[in-house]
Order: sequence, then structure tokens, then C-alpha cells
Amino acid sequence: MLFSNGDLAATLDRYLSEIANTVARWNEDRLLSLPESDVCASLEERFLIQPVVLDLDGVVTESVEDGFTTARQFGEEVRIRQTSVTIAVPFSGDPQLLTLTPSTRTYSPPRATVGEKELKIYWMGPRDADAAQVQQGLNSQLDTIQKWLGWSATQVNGFNQSAKQRIIDEVSALKNRVLSNRNLQASLGFPMRKRPDAATYSVPITRKKIVPSWPLAASEPFHPEPALDDAQYEAALAALRNQRNALERAPSTSAKMGEEEIRNLLLVNLNSQFEGRAAGEVFNNAGKTDILIREADRHIFIGECKIWKGPKTITDTLDQLLSYLTWRDTKAALLLFIRSGVPSEVIAKALPKFREHPNYKRTGRHATDERHDFVFHANSDPTREIKLAFLPFYLPKGSATS
Repeated sequence: MLFSNGDLAATLDRYLSEIANTVARWNEDRLLSLPESDVCASLEERFLIQPVVLDLDGVVTESVEDGFTTARQFGEEVRIRQTSVTIAVPFSGDPQLLTLTPSTRTYSPPRATVGEKELKIYWMGPRDADAAQVQQGLNSQLDTIQKWLGWSATQVNGFNQSAKQRIIDEVSALKNRVLSNRNLQASLGFPMRKRPDAATYSVPITRKKIVPSWPLAASEPFHPEPALDDAQYEAALAALRNQRNALERAPSTSAKMGEEEIRNLLLVNLNSQFEGRAAGEVFNNAGKTDILIREADRHIFIGECKIWKGPKTITDTLDQLLSYLTWRDTKAALLLFIRSGVPSEVIAKALPKFREHPNYKRTGRHATDERHDFVFHANSDPTREIKLAFLPFYLPKGSATS
């Protein structure tokens, strides 16, 4: 009998409570060396549950055989010949769910035998039953099983949502605690029996002031890498988007500007809103097209400006960006100047090139014609993530097509 060997709600509650203990047992050095998203993904593989789904298109008849049932006639027990039909129904998902009783249920659970990724459902009836009768009986059982699986899936999907959030919260909290402890260790001034860590710390922002925060320590047992805080990153991108919108609303002006003039205008706007520790510019141009924030010898934000000359523009620019961005949690932006052609068609040609790049990991939070986000890994280390925002600028010049 299905759904009768345990309570689903109690089992899911137990799994949810195990998340915190499992996260707490993570090796601290490994936790700090991996992106949080990778840590969460590995925990999701362990804790998230796939609901059972029947493959009704894959149902096959296992057997049609003679069978017997017993009945009492005139006070005596007699055997009556029957026809026995067995069908095999493939399924995907966690087979344990087929044994656990969902909170919503009827009095009598359905019957079937759980095999290796398939259910076996039985029908027995009169020997003279026709195909329609047999099919009706089997379909009735399938409908009942489907109903119970629906109740089970509702609970499982709710659990998965809660588990995802619990994993994110626990991993983030643990990482913050570990970093806090490591920074405290570094501040004590005593030698620590700890190997250097690859932990990151954020560069806070105030006019939005960019000030690297280094741990105060006489002898540092680890060396955090500078990283641009998410709030600063979004503020910088917002400034770039606002300037883009202003340029797009003034086509007669932007049409006369060259690539370097547009870039310099973006730099002026950025530096009107951000300042660094020194009086000099925070956002600089290095070479011909870079917009960057540099801390010591490290680039913690790079914006690369390119004029669209075909899909290869994206591939070449990504290679160029990734050759610069070798530090964990580095933020970047690719600013694409569309000087001719239809913007939506150009964007449609550009986006696949991001996903085709060998360093591509996944899409990010934003995906509109205004902005597309991606996550890449560094050339030298697949665990080091780079957040990349793609900002298209439509600044027509002339009448040529793309």
C-alpha cells in the first residue's frame, strides 16, 4: 500500500532542521574559498526533494494472466477464475515520497508496488471483461495515485522553497561569523595557527565614498581580498544607466561624439558621484576603453566600452575583461555602444555570445533590454566568480545597418 509508512510533514520538518547542523559542519577554509552560490547549490543538491511525477506516456503492460479470487457461496469458500493485468508506470522523483502520508489525504491509500523507478499497478476482474473495463479499472487507480501525488507535491514544493531560503540564510550567517572571527584574530596582534584565507571584505560607500576597509592587525594571519560592495556596484551601474538614458534622449548630440568622448562623459558623471580616499579620480581610464576602480594593484570594478561590430565584439570583449578580472567577487560591466541597426536585433545577437563563453556559469538577477546580468568564473579558478552587467547604449550614428 502506498503512502502509509510514515508522515510526510514530520519528515520534511526533520530535514529542514538538519540544514543548520549541516552548514555548521562545513570546513571554514573551504567555505571562504568558494562563492556562496556554489556552497548553496551543493547543499540544495542534498536537501531539495524532487516530487514524484508519473510518466503516463511510458506505461507498458507487464502481464495478462489467469488468476483466482475466493468467495463464499452457500456457506462454502470457493475459488473463482479471474483475469489479472499488471501495468508498469515509470516515474521520476524521490521514491521515498511514495511511502510517506501527505497531510491532505483520503481514508484509504491507493495500492501499487514500488519498483526500480516504476510503479506496478494491478487489476483483477472477470475473465470475460473486455479491454474497456480493464482500462477503466486501471485508469481509476492511476487517477487516485495522481491525486495523492499532487497532495504530496504541494507539501514538497513548499518545503523546497523554505529549504532554499534556510540554506541561503545559514550559509550567509556562517560566512559572516567566520569572517568576523578571522578579522578579530587578525586584530589581536598575536600570531595565529591559521593558514592565510582567501576571504573577501567589502569596500563601503557613503557622496558615495569608496574606502577600502583593511583589518587592523600587527600580524595578519590572513589576507582578505578587496571587493566592491553590491550596493556600490548597483550605484555605479545606476549612474551609467542614467547617463545612457540622457545620451539616448539627445541623439543629435550623441551622434557627433566618438567612442572616447562618450567614455570620458561617463567618467565625469561617475566621478561627480563617487570619491575615493585620495583627491584623485576613483574611476579612471586605462588604455583606450577601461572604466575602473583600482585598489592597490587590483581592479575591483571594470567597465569595458565597445562599439558593436558584430557578435565577435562580445566574445573578444569578454576575453579582454576576463584577462583583467582575476580576483574573487570582482564586479564588471560591458557597455555596448550600438551606433547603427535595430537595438533589439543587436541585443538578440549579443546575448547568446555571453552564454556560449567557456567561463559562463549562469544568468544573473536582471534580464531586460535595459540590462542583463551574468556570472562568469575567473580564467584561473572556476570557484572565483565575476558579476558582469551588460548595458546596451543605442547611440545611432549614420544610417548603416548592423
